[in-house]
Amino acid sequence: MKPLHTYLRFPALIVFLLFLTACSESENHATKSATIATLDVYKSRTCQCCQQWVHHMEDVGFDTKTHHPSDLNRIKNDYGIAPEFQSCHTAVTSNGYVFEGHIPARFVQQFLENPPDDAIGLSVPGMPAGSPGMEMGDRFTAYKVWLLKKDGSADVFASVNSRDQQ
Repeated sequence: MKPLHTYLRFPALIVFLLFLTACSESENHATKSATIATLDVYKSRTCQCCQQWVHHMEDVGFDTKTHHPSDLNRIKNDYGIAPEFQSCHTAVTSNGYVFEGHIPARFVQQFLENPPDDAIGLSVPGMPAGSPGMEMGDRFTAYKVWLLKKDGSADVFASVNSRDQQ
C-alpha cells in the first residue's frame, strides 16, 4: 500500500488549480471593471445619439459626467476644435484631451495610451451612420477619425471602412 501523502497530492493539485482559476477570473473582472479615464461630456440635453455614445464609452470602462451647457459652441471653441472637425458633443479628459463626436471607444483608448506630444485629441466630424451612438439598422457610412493638433492642423488617425473596424 502507498503512503497516505501520495494519495493527498491529487486533491491538493485540484485545489491549487481551482485557486489559480478563481484568481485569474477575479483579475479579469477587475480589469474589465476598472475605469479607463473620466470624461466630461458636453452635449445638448435632448440629443439621444450623444447619450448612446456615452453608454458606449461606459460599457468599455470609461467614467462619464454629462453636462448640458447653454452654449455648446463656446465649449468647442474654448478647446480649439475647428469648425470642420466639430460634431454634436465634446468629451474632455481631466488632463485636457478632447474627443469630438462619435469616436469608437477603442480609438479613444489607443490615443490615451500614447498621446502624441502635439495633439489635443481626436474627432469624428458630423454624425456618420453606423458609428457608436449613430446606429441605424444595417446602415453604415465609412468615416475617418482625425488626430487634432495644437497648431490647428489634423491628420488621419484611423479610417473606419466597416462596422467591424470600430
